[in-house]
Amino acid sequence: MENQKNKKSEEILAEIYRNAQLALQSISNILPQVEDEEIKNELLTQHERYEEFSSKASVLAKDKNIELKEPNPFKKAMMWGSIKMNTLTDNSRAHIADMMVQGTVMGNTSLRTSASELDPDGDKEIYALLEEMLTAEEQFEKKWKEYL
Repeated sequence: MENQKNKKSEEILAEIYRNAQLALQSISNILPQVEDEEIKNELLTQHERYEEFSSKASVLAKDKNIELKEPNPFKKAMMWGSIKMNTLTDNSRAHIADMMVQGTVMGNTSLRTSASELDPDGDKEIYALLEEMLTAEEQFEKKWKEYL
């Protein structure tokens, strides 16, 4: 049973890391297309937060001897292409905000799904990081909706 708890905690940590990596990639893909300074600053602020989550997940993984895998390169390439096509014809504040809301909602949904499977008696550090990331993603979503 203990092994199953550990496995679930490892999966959650992997999901946190993957989510942060994909968010970082998305923001990096969008930034060059953005001309609006306020939107650019919001993206940079969120990029910093996702860097923190990625770093915290990496440190936890190292401490707990868990191997984290990078997100699928094909998925990252598809995401890049999609973002480039999406911003080619419309890089307005509302359109960028809409894309960010969609991405944040997807990330939040995958984290919430993982959270629902987490054993409350599981790894407290991983659970705390998950809660911190969920809270941040909810704040990001709320912030982006102000631009719609």
